[in-house]
Amino acid sequence: MNWVWRITKQWKRLEDTISKTFMDILKEACVDNIDDAINAFKLGANRLEYCSKLDEDGLTPPKDELILIKKLVSIPIRVMVRPHSKSFNYSESDILEMKSTIEFCKSQNFDGVVFGCLKTNFELDIDLISKLANYSKPLNVIIHKAIDFTKSPLESLKELIELKTVNGVLSSGGAANAELGVETLKKMIDIKPQNFEIIAAGKITDSNIDEIHKKICSGFYHGKKIVGEL
Repeated sequence: MNWVWRITKQWKRLEDTISKTFMDILKEACVDNIDDAINAFKLGANRLEYCSKLDEDGLTPPKDELILIKKLVSIPIRVMVRPHSKSFNYSESDILEMKSTIEFCKSQNFDGVVFGCLKTNFELDIDLISKLANYSKPLNVIIHKAIDFTKSPLESLKELIELKTVNGVLSSGGAANAELGVETLKKMIDIKPQNFEIIAAGKITDSNIDEIHKKICSGFYHGKKIVGEL
């Protein structure tokens, strides 16, 4: 009966591995109002990305809401820094506004800030990203889905990694959603350095997160319905 014991032991190891893999998932809920933020927290979100106007893919939220939400939930909060939805190109006045938001987030000890800057040719504006990332420290710096508008999100990721001041990217692998972008997301995960977050995003919900996780095995997932309807 030794073979029975061996198979049982191997199966237990497999179960433990699967269990650990899914326990390590971090679910980041994207919300644009206080009620949804509280509901996401209650439903088990591990972290929030707080913004305004999700109907415009997320803009910088009001400071009074940020002060309030910080008091109401006890999970990490990252703040969208995006002054308008016209493009990912920013004027000098836009940059001053972004710096003001970042300075506020630093003063309030938020977990991080989320932004993205492109040139007119839709490639990363690495110089501006570098300046804003340095300005943001010691906060975590996440580059949002602007990276998906670049010609090659994978090559853009390599540029961001070289900066050493960016802590992660939010991406659907350059596709319309994470399910369609799994191949690129897997490649992004393969080249990321330790402690760098590849946050898979794009129509990820509580219904499809497990299936997507089986395909890419990221530790970080983001969505409006990542813990269900709010």
